[in-house]
Amino acid sequence: YVSTEQGTSIFMSTFLEQYHGVNPQTDGAQAVSYFWGLMTAGCLVGMILLKLIDSKRLLQISGILTIILLSALFGSKEVSMIAFPAVGFSISMMYSIVFSLALNSASQHHGSFAGILCSAIVGGAGGPMIVSTLADATSLRTGMLFILVFVGYITFIGFWARPLINNKTVRLKDLFKQR
Repeated sequence: YVSTEQGTSIFMSTFLEQYHGVNPQTDGAQAVSYFWGLMTAGCLVGMILLKLIDSKRLLQISGILTIILLSALFGSKEVSMIAFPAVGFSISMMYSIVFSLALNSASQHHGSFAGILCSAIVGGAGGPMIVSTLADATSLRTGMLFILVFVGYITFIGFWARPLINNKTVRLKDLFKQR
């Protein structure tokens, strides 16, 4: 997850400059700020969606949406200026869902497991290094395509995870019922 987040946010402005002639100090910086703003908004929306949609399904949906949005790597300037920041929204709830699905799949030793998961976040620093190494050897577009590997794995978790307990959801019409 961290590799997806950082790999997109770190290289987005440079990509927009190299492939679309976007000024990195104005429009490129604005795209990055929209990425982080939409990530914040997505976290808030995600809290609501987790009451309406099963966490595995929400992870699947956000993963597939992110893969679609990363098609900005081949899109026009206009598509890229919208899609890259929108990735922030689509990935915003992934980490918490992956974390909860992992803990909810273990029947014991939750404290130790949580510590391992928190420590594993350091591994996210490796993602941007892989992207930049591939970009240096080939092109930035090719390097950023590797982000799809990270997103693909996260999306796979949404299909593969077998939580001991599913998150409790409510139907939208039940929220608006009068009591």
